Amino acid sequence: MDHRLYLIRHGQTEWSVNGRHTGRTDIPLTPTGEEQARATGKTLEKLRDGPVTAPARVLASPRRRALATAELAGLAVDEVTEELAEWDYGDYEGITTEEIRETVPGWTIWSHPAPGGESAEQVAARADRLLAGVRETLADRDVILVGHGHFSRVLVTRWLGLPAVYGVHFGLDPAGATELGDERGTPQIKHLNVPS
Repeated sequence: MDHRLYLIRHGQTEWSVNGRHTGRTDIPLTPTGEEQARATGKTLEKLRDGPVTAPARVLASPRRRALATAELAGLAVDEVTEELAEWDYGDYEGITTEEIRETVPGWTIWSHPAPGGESAEQVAARADRLLAGVRETLADRDVILVGHGHFSRVLVTRWLGLPAVYGVHFGLDPAGATELGDERGTPQIKHLNVPS
């Protein structure tokens, strides 16, 4: 594989600041998130060793926080896809982990179900479908995926061939960039959570 896969998490939102689970809810970036998104374009140029507009296939989640991040970073989105949407938190949408733990001690998205939402296995299957298409494109050019925190962490695990729940071990900050590639055919993390 000659080309690389880049994951960009959307910039800061009001809910990412206060830790509320944000899956389906379509909220905008904060002013800080907008600044982060602009800076991510420069980060991506450094990682790719060329202009952000250099040939790449760019896919984005349909949530406006992801689309705004792509636009402010200087990326032209080729495809908007639900496959890149954040983990569906179901009944826990808009609620913090601390609030959930008041009734489910020790709860995390990695270790417990989200009633009415996606399971880790369902999220992994979605990531696998997305990565199957991405791998085909990587034969010709780089791919940039603009999405969300938890789902991007699952993408990292599935790229490496690990179970989705291993995503707990990878942190991704708002507007952080990750570069995935390989070493002689073995999937590899080249850079993880590079700040904007």
